[in-house]
Amino acid sequence: MPHVPLTTIEKIATRFTVGLKPGDGGGAVRQGDFVTIRPKHVMTHDNTGAVIPKFKQIGARTIHDPRQPVFAIDHDIQNTTPENLGKYAKIEAFAGEHGVDFYPAGTGISHQVMVEQGYVTPGSMVVGSDSHSNLYGALCCLGTPVVRTDAASLWATGVTWWQCPPVARVELKGRLRPGVVGKDVIVALCGLFNKDEVLNHAVEFVGDGVASLSIDQRMSIANMTTEWGALAGLFPFDEVTRDYLYSRADYFARGRRPGVQRAGSLGRYTRADVDRWWMERAALAPDVGARYAVELEIDLGSIVPHVSGPNDVKTMHSLPEIEARQVKINKAWLMSCVNARYEDLAEAGRIVKGRKVAPGVEFYLAAASAETQARAESEGHWQALLDAGATPLPPGCGTCIGLGAGTIKAGEVGISATNRNFEGRMGDRKGEVYLGSPAVVAASAIAGHICSPTKFEAGRVRFALRSSTKGTPVSATSAAQSVSVIPGFPPTVRGRIWFMDRDNLNTDGIYAGKHTYNDNMTAEQMAAVIFENYDPDFLKKARPGDIVVGGLNFGTGSSREQAATALKHFGIPCLVAASFSETYKRNAFNNGFVVFECPPLVAWLRGRPAGDRAEKSRLVGEVEIDYQRSTIAVDGKAFPFPALSPVAQELVVAGGAEEVVRRRLATHSA
Repeated sequence: MPHVPLTTIEKIATRFTVGLKPGDGGGAVRQGDFVTIRPKHVMTHDNTGAVIPKFKQIGARTIHDPRQPVFAIDHDIQNTTPENLGKYAKIEAFAGEHGVDFYPAGTGISHQVMVEQGYVTPGSMVVGSDSHSNLYGALCCLGTPVVRTDAASLWATGVTWWQCPPVARVELKGRLRPGVVGKDVIVALCGLFNKDEVLNHAVEFVGDGVASLSIDQRMSIANMTTEWGALAGLFPFDEVTRDYLYSRADYFARGRRPGVQRAGSLGRYTRADVDRWWMERAALAPDVGARYAVELEIDLGSIVPHVSGPNDVKTMHSLPEIEARQVKINKAWLMSCVNARYEDLAEAGRIVKGRKVAPGVEFYLAAASAETQARAESEGHWQALLDAGATPLPPGCGTCIGLGAGTIKAGEVGISATNRNFEGRMGDRKGEVYLGSPAVVAASAIAGHICSPTKFEAGRVRFALRSSTKGTPVSATSAAQSVSVIPGFPPTVRGRIWFMDRDNLNTDGIYAGKHTYNDNMTAEQMAAVIFENYDPDFLKKARPGDIVVGGLNFGTGSSREQAATALKHFGIPCLVAASFSETYKRNAFNNGFVVFECPPLVAWLRGRPAGDRAEKSRLVGEVEIDYQRSTIAVDGKAFPFPALSPVAQELVVAGGAEEVVRRRLATHSA
């Protein structure tokens, strides 16, 4: 079979696919293929506490490959209640029992730990039970999120299923001007290409502009490809990457590995390893003629600092424009896995040195890791921030997900270096949060309003959508299909329909972050808090058996599975949308919850009189879903949707992937 040109994403996916035969696409994984993957590592953090019972419920007794999982505690580390400390102790004991690398609270944010401690390497595939696993792409690693059920399956079997996404090519041209950083690049991309151009894609960054970006800047960009809607964001393996790897190899050679609770060579590499990878780097370059679903470009030299918001990542304002408005702030945050690394802290320290935080402003500070904080301390940047009036927090997530000190209150306005500003995520849903670079956050904290430390002239960012082979979704045009419905799966479903006319309805709106790491919540308690950050009145109006219809990119944001399972617990039989975040869809079917896309239905609903536009959820009548004919009927009209595959039906009938894996393990042990 002739060689078919491959993208870098396809090449790495091929490396980590199990059971691929020469006849399968020429022995390679192609965009759209469903495959079984065995990633190099799977990371879990505080959610390890929820994965452990899943692992036990599927009948597993031992970790299939103890070198594969990594546990790194980071989210709720300010919570020192006996219950939370007890959970962390159980996770550590489980790690010790099974010989898994464990990083306790205070080591750092899990993604930073994965990179710093050497688990992320060029040409590898590393997954994490967290939506910001895209960050690993900064080192030419295929980093992508999985969900808790996948993590349990990986612990038990070493493998899980994956669909290779369509691949987007993003050309970065030129160089950033002084005072512009990686965060400004990804904020600009999110704001300029905000029509789902890369939704559920893997993004490959290329072009002459890549070489001018540091690893810290690449991590910021790769991290927030998640907010852009992508499943991965990958940079090439170049001299910048190689030199960073050399620096880490030297660090490991000095024997410095704080926090890890397992002896051995996991996560370590040497200069000789880096040299070997460098010699083989050509195998990671995309082939000439590789096919991309979308091709975009942006001129780095035309970018000025931008901020996003309030409460919306894809609403963008240039600094000159928003400075003119003098948007006063009450809070500023320099923290998170997107922007709390050494370069960020150093720049913020230089900006605030010898100055004071404005009266009435609270400035919160948390490093990405203990190692990062130690370096900033040794060079005086940390103290400069403290002297200016910053309130230090431990290296972790905390406020970014609405946990611990410094959350926003109703009526307050804040500027944050975090990656998300969804309504209610960082505290009260009636507060307003903007996103900006660390430099903008530091300067704003000093000034008392959103501003930049460097003055820029207003100008137009030069960008282009060069080509796109993305077709109209099948569900938008396909005729109804007759399919077989397997025993146990309902052939039809009837119920009232609630229309949530909102694109990019995120998981914080569906199931608030403050509940995410409370592993003791019952199914009934979970059901009682659905949509509280989007429509607090929904629970007063809805009843079990009702069907929810959403807009484009439903379930964007965090990979928390409760955003799907809580709806199932409430009694919602299925969820329909114009399109879904692929991670949300994965969570749903892995937990036996039906979701499917029907853009024509959403378009029709949006064409109807809206009634009370203040209502975030509108009751629009009765609906009948016919899974055999693949149609959804409402008000005398029928709309087709893609037929549910036998695999999807089997997951629903089984109650989710846990039961499927449990049966597989029972068969193998019989």
